[in-house]
Amino acid sequence: MSSTNTTSSPQNQFPPTHQNNPNPKCKPLYVLCSSALLTLLLAFLLQNHHQLTTLLFPQKQALPLPISTRPPCVLWMAPFLSPGGYSSEAWSYISSLSTTNITLNIHHHADSLSLHFWQGLPENLKSLAYKLHRTTAECALRETIVVCHSEPGAWYPPLYQTPPCPPTGYNDPLFVVGRTMFETDRLTPGHVQRCNRMGAVWVPTEFHVKTFVRSGVDRSKVVKLVQPVDVDFFDPSEHEALVLPGGSTGDEFVFLSVFKWEHRKGWDVLMRAFLEEFSRSDGVALYLLVSAYHSDTDFRTKVASFIQGIGVEEPADGWAPFHVIDTHVPQVDLPGLYKAADAFVLPSRGEGWGRPIVEAMAMGLPVIATNWSGMTEYLTEENGYPLRVGRTSEVTEGPFEGHRWAEPSSNELRVLMRHVASNREEGRKKGRRAREDMIERFSPEVVARLLAGEIMKIWKKSHGEE
Repeated sequence: MSSTNTTSSPQNQFPPTHQNNPNPKCKPLYVLCSSALLTLLLAFLLQNHHQLTTLLFPQKQALPLPISTRPPCVLWMAPFLSPGGYSSEAWSYISSLSTTNITLNIHHHADSLSLHFWQGLPENLKSLAYKLHRTTAECALRETIVVCHSEPGAWYPPLYQTPPCPPTGYNDPLFVVGRTMFETDRLTPGHVQRCNRMGAVWVPTEFHVKTFVRSGVDRSKVVKLVQPVDVDFFDPSEHEALVLPGGSTGDEFVFLSVFKWEHRKGWDVLMRAFLEEFSRSDGVALYLLVSAYHSDTDFRTKVASFIQGIGVEEPADGWAPFHVIDTHVPQVDLPGLYKAADAFVLPSRGEGWGRPIVEAMAMGLPVIATNWSGMTEYLTEENGYPLRVGRTSEVTEGPFEGHRWAEPSSNELRVLMRHVASNREEGRKKGRRAREDMIERFSPEVVARLLAGEIMKIWKKSHGEE
């Protein structure tokens, strides 16, 4: 077991700066200060909604143009400057929409700002952020579709400190959409109430359509809108494999898992299955890219305590090697990390969508993941290895206590992991099919058409042009 405290990232990446510094000796400090100021300015503009509303939605006195000649105006509010699933999904949506004729503005909301996250974004997304936060809308707030892309507790009025969405309540915008998801079998009554205040609620999978409606959300408001994956960025032909830490020989079969350190992710199921199924002589290794979730980052100690607690005896020839990567890996380096693996595995108890899973599939990896919740929208026997769910278990703590989610079997996971490691060509074939499916069903171009179509429906209906 090892813990890796370095990433393969190059120097921290800041927003673009001017390069004509007259004093070369001061250049590092100049660039650092300029970059930091630009980053803070971007954060300020994206988070200060009162100034932003005035900037983006000037009240213009002009004769209205026919709807057919005016592009829809959209304000998209999401945790753009924070890591996490909502953030990555929001970036994928606005990247898709940026190729359409929709007038688009963005606004940070629902999570704290992370300079570390901003620095790791690809340059094309940073440039897009600058462009969209500077965009001046051609319509007032009353002519704008507002998308609140976050968990419902952040919606107006927010239950915690965050810019509210919609900015001034539900009566001022033309139309308000909530984009959200859940990992359990139901919603809380409070979240149902907030969803029903929206004009529409976009959810990513058929699983969510069923659970939202069953929980009490108005069926007429619920629309399935899948999430895109950037198949050009996550393209195995465009990246070299990262050199894995921990002294990998290159001959091992490498399993990779990417997750936040929380019970929901099923890391306990994964560790038990791996340690019980493999030993050092099997030539198999497991790499865990872990990020904190309301916890400290001493994951090595947590794993050691878990192993001691479950009482698994060390094999005679030693443990199969596993390595914890517990430092931030920038977004730009993720494709190389996937490329270094032979298979991806995540026995999660529930996912809204499962971003690392679809990224791995886009990279052509065979995937083992729980056949429940968000994964059921895209993972099949033809393109991967769905982990059967024999039962559900009750959530025992937190705000969703009493809900239920999947309880994956470590024994069944052992069987699948052994099968994948022993049948490499079959796995590669499924990986190729997985990438094909991602391109055909979830590429940005495909989802952009679906998303633009939903926006146009709202735009025309709101103006009586159905």
